[in-house]
Amino acid sequence: MPYSPMPLQLGTARLVLCQWTESDIDAHRVLVAERGGGMPSVEDNRRMIDDQRNASSLTGIALLPVIRRDGGDFIGYCGLTVGRASIDEPEIAYELFRHVHGQGYATEAASAVLDAAIATGRNRLWSTVRPWNAPSFRVLEKLGFQRDHVSSDDRGELVWLARSLP
Repeated sequence: MPYSPMPLQLGTARLVLCQWTESDIDAHRVLVAERGGGMPSVEDNRRMIDDQRNASSLTGIALLPVIRRDGGDFIGYCGLTVGRASIDEPEIAYELFRHVHGQGYATEAASAVLDAAIATGRNRLWSTVRPWNAPSFRVLEKLGFQRDHVSSDDRGELVWLARSLP
């Protein structure tokens, strides 16, 4: 692999990003349910997390749970994924519970992931955002991402943003 693996533990002043554990499954199910479309079963959610762990061992990048240092609660995930992009130029992705929106956690977690991506030796990251998601655009703009192009999938338009590294 031409890139160094991404660390599977990252820390910030308020957050810890670490590997998935069994205790994250129930909280992640609730996070997925917040999107609409119902609560995934424990088995389906465990499979999602197992798939993520397996992909990470192959790619050297990961989506990591985001845990608040104060309280130790799971508030979402953030990390790198192949997603709609590629292993050479992965996507930065994050999703946090609505009740923690507006507190700077997404920017803080994504900034730690951005630093980890730079350390892997990659030259560029992507992110895809639905046009209605103004808070995600603000996070990405703070991190230096710029709009690149628009595409569509079965759920509608996707705005692609890119960031050259470092």
